[in-house]
Amino acid sequence: MLSNRITIVAVTALAPIAWGSTYIVTSELLPDDSPVLAGVLRALPAGLLLLAITRRLPTGSWWWKAAVLGTLNIGAFFALLFVAAYLLPGGVAATVGAIQPLLVALLASRLVGERFTATRLIAGIAGLAGVALLVLQADARLDAVGVAAAIGGAVSMAAGVVLAKRWRSEHPPLVTTAWQLIAGGVVLLPVLLIVEGVPAEPLTATNVVGFVYLGLVGTALAYALWFRGIRALPVGSTTFLGLLSPVVAVLLGWLILGEALSPGQWLGMVVISASLVAVFVQRAPELPRMPDEPRPA
Repeated sequence: MLSNRITIVAVTALAPIAWGSTYIVTSELLPDDSPVLAGVLRALPAGLLLLAITRRLPTGSWWWKAAVLGTLNIGAFFALLFVAAYLLPGGVAATVGAIQPLLVALLASRLVGERFTATRLIAGIAGLAGVALLVLQADARLDAVGVAAAIGGAVSMAAGVVLAKRWRSEHPPLVTTAWQLIAGGVVLLPVLLIVEGVPAEPLTATNVVGFVYLGLVGTALAYALWFRGIRALPVGSTTFLGLLSPVVAVLLGWLILGEALSPGQWLGMVVISASLVAVFVQRAPELPRMPDEPRPA
């Protein structure tokens, strides 16, 4: 039913909305220059918490599938995001990352049989332009390694979400999310030790509050909702919701930090909104029932 589809889209959209809030939490609550530490403390504790709740370990091929998905969606993605953020202005990194919906749409047409439609192509280009208007500064500089890292991060997560759609598990999404977060956190641990090392100073109470928020809301809850949406919706459409993340980040900066918004940034939000409407406001068949959802009475 259409109402069921709208509900699932709305609930899935909460994930990128939560990710958008991580920018202000990171800048205001977390220690400076510790992005890999933030990645580890986001992924590993959240994964262990979900594992404690679900109490299910992988079986059979899901040992290596969870490792691959966790590396692509969490470990490699966070690591490459760190390199891009270090070498590029945030606006450039976010703009390059906005190619992800187009990459997912293309991969989904090859791996899961979804059509790469003209609507997705045009909406993807519009979404990319909208993000550029929203966050790209006129004096932004480019760094070849940084751009490559940003593209690599987008490719990594694009491949991860499409494979998550292709490798559909009989387990509920909360279970497979736990496995991926743990695998991603384990991949990031050696990066933390090599790149940043163990923090010299103990975490403050403010830092702890920030990490708890990122772990519970920005990771455990957000990724569980995201992968649930990936399973229920066409993956080539779902990833367009990720364009909400920079919108939320900019709006929170405006509302909480008093940052000014230019007319171009408002136009960027309108363009992003139009791309989402183009992708989601169309006729669609009734979605299959989720494995963990009760049948209608």
